[in-house]
Amino acid sequence: MRKIGRGAQERRTPFSAIGGVKSALLALFLVSGVVNILALTGSMYMMQVYDRALASHSLATLVALSLLTLGLYCTQGILDVLRSQVLVRIGARLDQTLAPLAHKVTIDMPRFGFSSTEAAERGRDVDTLRNFISGQGPIALFDLPWMPIFLVFVYLLHPWLGLLTFAGALILACLTILTDFLMHSRNATLQKAIVARASVIDSHTRNAEVIRALGMTEHAMERFARVNSEHLALHAKNSGVTGTFAGISKVIRMILQSAVLGLGAYLVIRGELSAGAIIAASVAAGRALAPVDMAIAQWKHGVSARKGYARLTETLTALDQAEPPVALPRPSKTLKVERITVAAPTTGTIVLTDVSFELKAGQAVGIIGPSGGGKSTLARALTGVWPILRGAIRFDEASFEQWSPDVIGRSLGYLPQDVSLLDGSISSNISRLDNRDSAKEILEAAYSADVHDMIVRLPNGYETELGANGMALSAGQRQRVGLARALYGNPFLVVLDEPNSNLDAEGEAALTAAISRVRERGGIAVVIAHRPSALAACDMIGIVQGGKMIAFGAKEAVMAQHLKEKASPSIARPAA
Repeated sequence: MRKIGRGAQERRTPFSAIGGVKSALLALFLVSGVVNILALTGSMYMMQVYDRALASHSLATLVALSLLTLGLYCTQGILDVLRSQVLVRIGARLDQTLAPLAHKVTIDMPRFGFSSTEAAERGRDVDTLRNFISGQGPIALFDLPWMPIFLVFVYLLHPWLGLLTFAGALILACLTILTDFLMHSRNATLQKAIVARASVIDSHTRNAEVIRALGMTEHAMERFARVNSEHLALHAKNSGVTGTFAGISKVIRMILQSAVLGLGAYLVIRGELSAGAIIAASVAAGRALAPVDMAIAQWKHGVSARKGYARLTETLTALDQAEPPVALPRPSKTLKVERITVAAPTTGTIVLTDVSFELKAGQAVGIIGPSGGGKSTLARALTGVWPILRGAIRFDEASFEQWSPDVIGRSLGYLPQDVSLLDGSISSNISRLDNRDSAKEILEAAYSADVHDMIVRLPNGYETELGANGMALSAGQRQRVGLARALYGNPFLVVLDEPNSNLDAEGEAALTAAISRVRERGGIAVVIAHRPSALAACDMIGIVQGGKMIAFGAKEAVMAQHLKEKASPSIARPAA
């Protein structure tokens, strides 16, 4: 069994990820107890004013009571503000610790078939949890356990008043439980609708040019209107349920306060209660039920925070399960692909089966074959973008999993078929967002891709801002900058997927020279192409067709056999 970092039984939670939170929450719970005890100040003040100051007509007693009450109110206010500020800081620390981890998972999730919207949900979970912790929800939860203080106070004034207040609290507690029961499945359905709506928006935004050019705007709007209507219908139902229960809770609370006044008046008439105790009991009863009322009002946010907390717990547990590998030196000798099978993450369909080959330092292979045969899938597998189901990819005999992501990332260069540059400068894109002083490496990569002259002719040279998806450059320019990024740091393995699809003759010549330089410095290049000009610097050829490697070997021999089979179809495939 594979070892994991913290033990299979231990689940890492968002609160355990930041030190000292449990102690802080315990302190806040105790502070909440003091705050709730001090909340009796108003009830005690009214009772003493009515029963002592007014009865004795003593101005000194009234002043003394007022000054004492003012001091207690100030203390309560200070503790209340302190409690809120601590919660805000806990939320900020939680965000500061978890947001980078959640973003790491967000980047990794599309590899396993999740949409970008589903991946971004992990980041939103951090925001949801932080906003809940910084708001009124936790304060309601901290106050709920101290409700008995007010119930006991009212009961001491008179047992009948205490029983009435307890009955009201019980009814509100039942409403809270019923709200949770009704909203549990509804919130899961609503969350799916939110993700579906966001996915449509993301898809339309990324394909805005095509939608506009092909006259698809109306159809896109209709598509959005459908998913938006589903989202709004579910949202209205959920809001209706929570709003209804919040309204019922408010009405019950007002009825109870009036009932306490009425019952108190009856007891005063019978001589069993003082006039001041009526007001004190009414205020204390309202304060006893306030946390329940607030909990129901915050229920929607609490449910979202609870689901976010659960998802973040899963995220942290998954991150902890990967034990850091022993640090290996950068690969420099061989690349071995041993009978790998790869499936598309989104559908689970097997795209590549039993592919094997071996390359040594200084070699370059050109991968050719019909469209849809699995060439780009092979590129994604070699770079670790898509996980493999079976087999192994080895660098210097060590499988892919034995390398730390940082080391293997610096040892790989990748130019995908759809070149997408990041929002930022050309230099930051070439340097792979490396913040250290990397001017020398940036220039070296630009010269290797023969793109330096093109860059310096731009208005701001290497500091030219590219905008979203690098749209400030043409397709050919983006491809050449992407090639420089792939060559940055002299990686051992350079994988180029259709690297000349947008290049002119000058760009193709630069590509050939770049592949030759990779070979000369002892690297390995894998070039996937349809146009033969991209294979000029390759000494090996592999043919991928129908998800299998049907030929692999020296370029001249494989190409000769390939041309022979194309000329004689009966040799390539058996007759029907």
